[in-house]
Amino acid sequence: MRMQRKYTAKEQHAMASSYYQEMQEVFRNNNKSREFPAHNAKVHSVAWSCDGRRLASGSFDKTASVFVLEKDRLVKENNYRGHGDSVDQLCWHPTNPDLFVTASGDKTIRIWDVRTTKCMATVNTKGENINICWSPDGQTIAVGNKDDVVTFIDAKTHRPRAEEQFKFEVNEISWNNDNNMFFLTNGNGCINILRYQNILLISLNPLSCLYLCVSVILISSSFSQSTLDWPVRTLSFSHDGKMLASASEDHFIDVAEVETGEKLWEIQCESPTFTVAWHPKRPLLAYACDDKEGKYDSNREAGTVKLFGLPSDS
Repeated sequence: MRMQRKYTAKEQHAMASSYYQEMQEVFRNNNKSREFPAHNAKVHSVAWSCDGRRLASGSFDKTASVFVLEKDRLVKENNYRGHGDSVDQLCWHPTNPDLFVTASGDKTIRIWDVRTTKCMATVNTKGENINICWSPDGQTIAVGNKDDVVTFIDAKTHRPRAEEQFKFEVNEISWNNDNNMFFLTNGNGCINILRYQNILLISLNPLSCLYLCVSVILISSSFSQSTLDWPVRTLSFSHDGKMLASASEDHFIDVAEVETGEKLWEIQCESPTFTVAWHPKRPLLAYACDDKEGKYDSNREAGTVKLFGLPSDS
């Protein structure tokens, strides 16, 4: 088995510099944003299918929309109705590009198949749902509600397999790529790490958690050049893991190089940004802002999704 070569600090800096210059050139030629009508109210969440062919959005108007990416534009394919309250978050199956799941304040999650445009399953939960994620192996869906309860649902039987009540405010949830750890961010600005084994959540050794927290602090410090004034509301890593897009109530999205923390680009917005998501294969960023229909009613929400990274001359 060939051992992976370790690069010197000088070599790493040179590679990072090369990537920085490469992406600067890419964005100089592809810095146009375009918006696409999606909903009748503000968009809370956007996410790409695993193959990057489709983009889904969830909205305060109780619906989800799916777009097909055709060259340099999004073409609306379908609108998905059925929820009785706001669709706060959604995500796609990790390997099946036809399935996605929505979490709603109506105390349900719904699994959809874009081939039939129908709801495959509705799962009742105990609270108003605000976040959701699909495990990397595709077998389990985790959903969190406003009461800080996380429910683990079997993706095949659509039945809850376990639930955990946490004594802290749960803001976001996610598995690691190896499917053996589960992460929760809390209201105190910390990351809680649990070992995930057969739906059992086991607290890790505090030293392991300390190591991760120190790593996060070190990574965060490398982004000190970010000019965001407000707390980060949403972020997304690019498909190659080398760019991080972050946004807040500031009227721009910060795109930085992960290795150095240097700003690569700044995407101007007219209002705060709710959600961002990099395409899984290309330097295209989908996002949604708190835009208003200023032409006729300054209080009416626009409900659009936007795409950055399109050719500047398009």
